[in-house]
Amino acid sequence: MKNNISFDGFIQIAIVVKDIQKAAETWARFFNIPVPEIRYQAPAANPDLTYRGKPAYYGLKLANIQVGQFVIELHEPDEHESTFREFLDKHGNGVHHLGFQVGDQRDAIVGELEEMGYAMRTIGYYPGSSWTIVDSEDDLGVNLNIKPRA
Repeated sequence: MKNNISFDGFIQIAIVVKDIQKAAETWARFFNIPVPEIRYQAPAANPDLTYRGKPAYYGLKLANIQVGQFVIELHEPDEHESTFREFLDKHGNGVHHLGFQVGDQRDAIVGELEEMGYAMRTIGYYPGSSWTIVDSEDDLGVNLNIKPRA
């Protein structure tokens, strides 16, 4: 790639699970840490969130395990269409994406990935940053999350 993704920007692994409570408890035992808080984001109309080019509407249970500057994210999707539901229905529990913080190169990297045939699966904007899930699982075995800032 012309716009390199730095190894220093590797910040997260996101795992989609059928049962987030069980997964959170198991990871906590594995790392000998407290069970991470599980948050619920209810489905809501959000003009800053798309899935496969259309406005997205889905709920999600989330838990983060902070490992230094690195995060393991657990995601349990609801029944609505989303990148996470798509993955769970297709693969079951597993690594949905690797996340990279790329700073001002975000648009150039996403554009180059699109030119290479990797479609943007989901785009979400929030104050101060964004996240873009690039559909690369058929070739890489995992999707990519390209973020300007964590």
